Order: sequence, then structure tokens, then C-alpha cells
Amino acid sequence: MAANATVIGQQDYDRAQQVKQFDQSKLGVKGLQQPIPTIDLSDLHTHRRSSIVQQISRACRTFGFFQITNHGIPSAVLDRTIAGIKAFHEQPTEVKVPVYSREMGTGVSYLSNVDLYSSKAASWRDTLQVRLGPIPAVPEEVPEICRDEIVGWDGETRRLGEALMELLSEGLGLNAGRLREMTCLGGRVMAGHYYPYCPQPDLTVGLTSHSDPGVLTVVLQDHMGGLQVKHGEDWVDVKPVPGALVINVGDLLQIMSNGEYKSVDHRVLANSNREPRVSTAVFFNPSNREGTYGPLPELVAPEKPPLYREFTFSEFMQRFFNKGLDGKALVNHFEL
Repeated sequence: MAANATVIGQQDYDRAQQVKQFDQSKLGVKGLQQPIPTIDLSDLHTHRRSSIVQQISRACRTFGFFQITNHGIPSAVLDRTIAGIKAFHEQPTEVKVPVYSREMGTGVSYLSNVDLYSSKAASWRDTLQVRLGPIPAVPEEVPEICRDEIVGWDGETRRLGEALMELLSEGLGLNAGRLREMTCLGGRVMAGHYYPYCPQPDLTVGLTSHSDPGVLTVVLQDHMGGLQVKHGEDWVDVKPVPGALVINVGDLLQIMSNGEYKSVDHRVLANSNREPRVSTAVFFNPSNREGTYGPLPELVAPEKPPLYREFTFSEFMQRFFNKGLDGKALVNHFEL
């Protein structure tokens, strides 16, 4: 069952105001197509590694988003993962109803609008969530129609996540294993999103504007597009690149980097095409929920004092779930 959309209020969407802003920008449509950086990882284990670190560091400091190619995951695996998520969502309703839940007790839930009860407006999408770590979902609870694909995707993204965490650490001038030491690879959740055709896409969104709360997100999107990133005052399309994955900085990584890396608002437009849009996101979070997090000591100095207070990860996530998807409100809450 697709999400029931509600009309976004005047304070959330004012088309006349947005049209005026676009016109005054004098950018034209081409100005909205500034590309998100795409970084080739094929030479990661050669002398070009330092160049790749620099490119990723620059992307994290300016866009908060980048795409990666030649990441080592076969295109057949990408295709199977998207097909598996799509197959689950396109089953008859009566098959999916037993899985429908807002609780993650078994590690699996299927729902419309992750933040339905805390957001200002419903979004036009359905989501299958599966906990991958530190305690993975009960295998029998993962829908059989996509079970093998999800297990395979977990293995691939875990390997990729480890490589990315090293590059991100090096980009901050830290030891390559610094983020791994902070258990940033341990907590993982996969969300398989399905955006069906929306008959009135101007009245709702596929996914409301927000920044991700955790450390790092790895996104696999199909060919349909629809993901947009806030850059300055503009929304920039993240154009699908065949075989690429989208990587974005989470709020916790912005805080740990003491503001060097930026988590940014992003959204997904409601799907105006007859063909559904499918994507998966794997969210990397610390597995040590009671550990203390804040700006890393190595990134704090008299001339660069801490920008955020310390907190436990459980406190951090409790604040997120209470607030819902609401721009950069989470980061702002922990500012000093």
C-alpha cells in the first residue's frame, strides 16, 4: 500500500516563492545542474591513493555528497539488489501485511513514512528496513523474496564501508583506523525505498528535506533519479551514474570532525513517472550506543575550539527519533 500523502502546508512549500527565488538567481535551468563530484576508486591501492583522499575530503567539506565509481561491487550485484527490493514491494498487499510494523524488534520492518507521526507532511514512499549490525535481523524474518540479495548487499557494503572510513579518516589527517576504533562500522541499517507513481507530485515529496543522523550513508539508486542535495541556496540533482554509488556525510560525522565535514539537507522528489523509483540506503552508525561522542580531540585546538558538546549515541538517536526528519535540527541541538 502506497503512503497516503497530505498536502504540504504553506510554510513548507510555497511555489510562488520558489519560482521567484529561481528567477532572481539568474542561473537558468543549467545552473541547477551543478554536478555532485564523482570519484573514481579504481586506483585506490596505488600511488594515486593520496589524490583520492584529497578528492573525497574536498567533497565532504563542500558538498557533503559524492558519487563513487569502480568501487569493486559488480554491476550484477547492484542490479540484483534493486530487483530484490522492487520484488518485495510489488508483492500483493496480503503478503506484505505480516511484516508491516514501526518496531524493529526482530530487526525487520515494512512501513510507509519512517517518521509519519513526527513529520509535518507524509511522504510518498514505502520502506523495508532491515538491521544489519551489530546484532543482525533474525534471518527467517527477512522476506524470502529478497533475503539473499540483502545478505549479499550487507557483505559488499560492509567491505566498502571499511575502505571509505579509512579514506575519510585520512582526509581529516587522522590515522586510517580512527573511525573504525570509534565502532563507526558496527551499527548498520538498510532501508529499501519504493517510490510509486504519484498523481500530484507538486503536493508532496518522496522524502522530505533532512540530513542523515549517523556517520555515513551508502546509497544505491536506480536510473530514475529524483534525489536532490542542497548546495548553498539551490537544490542540485544527483544524476544517476551507471554503476555508481552515492555517499553522504551524516550529522554525527560532521560533529566528530568538528565541522570540517558537512552533512547537508537532501530530499527526494515525488515520482511523477509511471515507472516506480527504487533505492537502497545503508546507514553506518556506532555500535557502542553508550559511548561518548563529540569532536575528536585531534581536531580541537586553541584556534579551533569544539563546536559541539559531547553526548552518548543513545541520547543522540533519541533526539533524532523525537524530532523526526527536520533539516539540520539535530546538529544544531548539540552546538555549543
